[in-house]
Amino acid sequence: MSAMNKQILLKSRPNGEPTAANFDLVETPVPTPGAGQFLVKVIYMSLDPYMRGRMGAEKSYAATADLGAPMVGGGVGVVEESNNDQFKVGDYVMCGTGWQSYCLSDGTGVMKLDPKQAPISTGVGVLGMPGLTAYYGLLEIGKPKAGETVVVAAASGAVGSVVGQIAKIKGCRAVGIAGSPDKCAFVVEELGFDVCLNYKDADFPEQLAKACPDGIDVYFENVGGKVFEAVLPLFNDDARMPLCGLISQYNMTELPKGTNMLPALMRAMLTHRILIQGFIISYHFNHLPAFLKDVSGWIKSGQLKYREDIVEGIENAPEAFMGLLKGKNFGKLLVRVADDPTRN
Repeated sequence: MSAMNKQILLKSRPNGEPTAANFDLVETPVPTPGAGQFLVKVIYMSLDPYMRGRMGAEKSYAATADLGAPMVGGGVGVVEESNNDQFKVGDYVMCGTGWQSYCLSDGTGVMKLDPKQAPISTGVGVLGMPGLTAYYGLLEIGKPKAGETVVVAAASGAVGSVVGQIAKIKGCRAVGIAGSPDKCAFVVEELGFDVCLNYKDADFPEQLAKACPDGIDVYFENVGGKVFEAVLPLFNDDARMPLCGLISQYNMTELPKGTNMLPALMRAMLTHRILIQGFIISYHFNHLPAFLKDVSGWIKSGQLKYREDIVEGIENAPEAFMGLLKGKNFGKLLVRVADDPTRN
């Protein structure tokens, strides 16, 4: 029996938290590459928080995912057939695969990977979009200076874990925020942060204030919500806040009830001259060469470590993605779609 292309389609748009009913697993024939195209067999598929935004119909910085089409996303794989002189059979590549086991590409936005230099899975992790997000957001917006205090939300995740380690490399004090004792222990003991706090603790705001006796100079925002509320009173003059994500809000269907924090935020921004800058990494790929040089060097020297959370089988992608939005992953979340011949 010939191979089939397993696909996870967006069946319906969620109202609030995504459910299994929003996805549909189908099998279709493996596509045939046309002129200038090549066929990629997907090995790893990346799951990332931004995908929740693509599931909705609301206008955003990128087009929404189409109903009845494979969920959008990146992955890494191997070229199996090619009508493109730039990509030959056997090449390992990172590209926009979507949630499927095979995809076609004409080479646009595709990056070749060398398994001798780094595991191919890192092409959608520490040496891919999440790593570049951390690198650009911290260094270009956060602009950390030696001796400053850098606080990182979602510190055990694919982006936050890299942010804190770069902060340490730059001579800063790194304070992580995560969602379990195990994650906090990993962030300190394995990644080298100075301290990591569990935001689920009842006295988390008091713990954060104690961990930052000299205030906060840089806050890398991935979460929002109660975490940001605890950070806000601790900002120093001329603090910087790279706004990367707001995962606590992605499933919201209405504004949360409670105290309106906007007046306090605006006053703090004015009186402390705080810079808050949102960014979308797809607009900053010109930083890719410097990022690859620096981060690959830090990995080889042992200054920067990473952790992957690998789920087996494309059929398990929806459940893993729903767990990601609740913080159930531990490290960069990947789905292994096919065997990785480069990994021992």
